[in-house]
Amino acid sequence: MNILVTGAAGFVGYHVSKRLLDRGDRVHGIDNLNPYYDVSLKRARLKGLQTRDGFCFAQIDIADDDRTQQYFAAHRFDAIVHLAAQAGVRYSLDNPRQYIASNVAGFLNMLEACRASKPNHMVYASSSSVYGANLNMPLSTSDRTDHPISLYGATKKANELMAYSYAHLFGVPLTGLRFFTVYGPWGRPDMAYYKFTQSILNGTPIDIYNGGHHRRDFTYIDDIVEGIVRVLDRPPAPTGGVPHYVYNIGNHQPVELLRMIEVLENALGVRAVKNMLPAQPGDVADTFADVEELRRDVGFAPATSIEDGLMRFVGWFREYYGR
Repeated sequence: MNILVTGAAGFVGYHVSKRLLDRGDRVHGIDNLNPYYDVSLKRARLKGLQTRDGFCFAQIDIADDDRTQQYFAAHRFDAIVHLAAQAGVRYSLDNPRQYIASNVAGFLNMLEACRASKPNHMVYASSSSVYGANLNMPLSTSDRTDHPISLYGATKKANELMAYSYAHLFGVPLTGLRFFTVYGPWGRPDMAYYKFTQSILNGTPIDIYNGGHHRRDFTYIDDIVEGIVRVLDRPPAPTGGVPHYVYNIGNHQPVELLRMIEVLENALGVRAVKNMLPAQPGDVADTFADVEELRRDVGFAPATSIEDGLMRFVGWFREYYGR
């Protein structure tokens, strides 16, 4: 297939693009290469993709409606994996307009492009952040998601509502995936496991919020990619006449942050210097994904253990940084 991957230089976008190329698809990647984190890491991911037959890249910001629509007018895509977005819960506290531009206006631009070009399916990234402070565990897609506690979570909930309306009004087949704490090689440097690895190896203290007692459903990148590709190949059957669906995609085995740090210390062979701090605004206490719908519909559920996943990440980290 001829597939568009937005955010192709990002963590998940890079791995999805690789997987699609491996199976013989032609991948068009777009990314704005914004400096939210080290652009050299994004360029290194991109360099790996640009050596592959079947991959082409254009630097485009989806918040730029004219450029986005022109790009769609020049190409015909069978399917789209839409991952481009401004990430980060805490960053949204200080830079709210950036989230509205990318995650809301940019998402609208993608929906309008799909409305005009009519791809077979667009899979888009949502987030476990839509659940806010929901205390029902495991978190199910049938749970209420109308009380987000961060602007980032609010923008992702807005995406799901916008997608539903476009599926209802224009018959655009759309599927949202609520990602749960994705980690692994080529990951995002703003994520806790990545920052902890750098600090532990440097011998500097790591900041641990909420005493390290909150739990996260850490989901290894290969499992996320497998879920995305399986869902991409299965456009949603209209539910009540609307071709829109939302799945959780998480490891459904939440791990306490202190346990994650212990596993990381074991993988690195170095003890962390811990700086215990109170909980931060916008952080949720726990995440725990109910993935039975994903298992039922596509025959897959993430299963990589935190021990195996962090060992693979540490191997990559040492190689990439020469540590």
